Amino acid sequence: MKKILVTGSNGLLGQKLTDAIINSNKFHLIATSIGPNRHPVKEGYDYAEMDISDEQSVAAVINKYKPDVVINTAAMTNVDHCEVEKEQCWLLNVTAVSYLINSCRANNIQLVHLSTDFIFDGEAGPYLEDAIANPLSYYGESKWAAEKLLQESGIHFTILRTIIVYGIVNDMSRSNIILWAKGALEKGSPINVVNDQWRMPTLAEDLADICLLAAEKGAQGVYNASGKDLMSILELVEKVADYYDLDKSLINAITTDSLNQTAKRPKKTGFVLDKSIKELGYQPHSFEEGIAIMEKQLKSIG
Repeated sequence: MKKILVTGSNGLLGQKLTDAIINSNKFHLIATSIGPNRHPVKEGYDYAEMDISDEQSVAAVINKYKPDVVINTAAMTNVDHCEVEKEQCWLLNVTAVSYLINSCRANNIQLVHLSTDFIFDGEAGPYLEDAIANPLSYYGESKWAAEKLLQESGIHFTILRTIIVYGIVNDMSRSNIILWAKGALEKGSPINVVNDQWRMPTLAEDLADICLLAAEKGAQGVYNASGKDLMSILELVEKVADYYDLDKSLINAITTDSLNQTAKRPKKTGFVLDKSIKELGYQPHSFEEGIAIMEKQLKSIG
């Protein structure tokens, strides 16, 4: 049974990986994060506190458990925050990856690393895995720098690039675009939504699945790992309104420029998923199916 160590296990993807691994009976899980374990199930796997920004912490935990695979879900992902807190962004998104690479190299471990569509400028989406990166933001720069570290590391690595991850867990540290839109529209609050950015939103369960497929198959290289439906952010929010039968007249279409955000965003990203489907057996849900899965979980949380 392969041993998989997950970083950032208290986050959305981390908790979905915990669920998937517990349910699969194929792997032994070592969940790691900063602070106590926030997953409601505490048995059937190991939990260790690990700070990926501390080289000694990373080395101590990885040397202790000697996993076959490390899945790195930990990162600083708030794009505007990264633009302002550049040192912290680089520490968590690049330096920490170098620590993981060093420990994986020393122990001959496969490192599965999550990356982003924000390494691209949005001028030529949807993108293939070998498209040329040109990040517009410091967040994008940091994620591209980490990819280059992996490409040049000589270790067994898998890069999974994803887009707008959504989902629900019991202990949510922050919301996502679907919950935000649903919550506002249910209250009858008008919302401003950009109509000139296009994405392929990704269900957290689908992303967890492809992480485990990459681990199981020992995948090497870069794979696209998003949802399969390309839509504008406006369309995304309208689909949420349609699903819940909410008032779409509350949705006000605006342009990206009118937001004056700190960090630049790519206009149109999206991914070609053929390689992941063919080589890994990746089968992402449609966006509507994803909302339905989330809604079922919301009801069970109550």
